[in-house]
Amino acid sequence: MNTNVNKKHKSSVFSAVFSNPHALRELYSAIEGVDISPDTVIEINTLSDVLYMEQLNDISFTIDDRIVVLIEHQSTISENIPLRLFMYLARVYEKIIDKVQLYKKKMIKIPAPELIVLYNGREPYPDQLELNLSAAFKNIDGYVMSGKDVPLELTVQVYNINHGRNPQILEKSLTLNSYGIFIKKINEFKTKMSLEKAVEMAIKYCIEHNILEQFLKDNGSEVYNMLNEEPTMEEIINIRVQEEVEECMIKRDRSIAMNALAKGSTPEFVQEITGLDIETVRTLANSIS
Repeated sequence: MNTNVNKKHKSSVFSAVFSNPHALRELYSAIEGVDISPDTVIEINTLSDVLYMEQLNDISFTIDDRIVVLIEHQSTISENIPLRLFMYLARVYEKIIDKVQLYKKKMIKIPAPELIVLYNGREPYPDQLELNLSAAFKNIDGYVMSGKDVPLELTVQVYNINHGRNPQILEKSLTLNSYGIFIKKINEFKTKMSLEKAVEMAIKYCIEHNILEQFLKDNGSEVYNMLNEEPTMEEIINIRVQEEVEECMIKRDRSIAMNALAKGSTPEFVQEITGLDIETVRTLANSIS
């Protein structure tokens, strides 16, 4: 199998399985404990370039005037997830809202947020847990003692979807239950063989037992790549640091260019000393002329 993948922007098996309205509608119905009509519109608006999560396994979608951010989590649940999701959510709103509307007098209405984490890691975890952003605030006791409401809150619902936990969710979402079995089989095989071989055996087992059968038949090679080439947290952090360094260098070069142009340097000379493309330099020159 070809394992040449883009570690920065590739998907995960979780997001691949659930990145279609039918699977999301089924999963969201199971989590909420309600029956959502098949004609209920779901619009997927997942961010493709955000690295706040430990893995690139998030799905963001709107349904019934709510914006839902759904995360699958296979490692230890970090206490910083509410803060990371707060930052992520801001980016999602930035993507779906027309910025011009923000400056109008009349209030614009936005989808209410709902943040959900599905945990299937190996460490023991409660069936359900609520994590709040306010727990991270310094001197939060001051608000409590004075009877004031916390000025900003964000709540994350974490559900344990390991085998035997939250059976009402797994029973109602066949896709989630099948996905959980697939991940479980990989972990079982990993105790006896390499990850590469474990993934291959899990795919074979699930196809033979009609578990995610069509999905794995259609996407077996991609699934193999996703699981064997998934970036580590260290790799993700390094990618983010590299991006930030590059952004700082661009800002520095633009600042040098602006100063040089303001002192009368030609665009050609500024392009030579900064390395910026000539069109960018000319645009900067026009902005200060």
